Amino acid sequence: MTVISAIGANALFLLYAWLASSIIASYLSNKKGYGEKPGLATGLLLSAAAIVVWLVVPAKADSDWKRRKSSRKAPADKAPADKADAVD
Repeated sequence: MTVISAIGANALFLLYAWLASSIIASYLSNKKGYGEKPGLATGLLLSAAAIVVWLVVPAKADSDWKRRKSSRKAPADKAPADKADAVD
């Protein structure tokens, strides 16, 4: 009886991993501008490999992924000249 319960516990953890990878793939595809459904479909079919797939797929031009990436690049002319000015 303990063998069956051990298999059930492992199956539960694998189910959680499968669902978590689907959620992450859905989130990535939504942020890259493709919507949630393609990410969910790839996550359900490919499991953890779908996360790698969506990290490799290029983002659309008007997506949150591109806007966030471009906002991280601070222009050099807006940086303070020295650290003393930045503190004040």
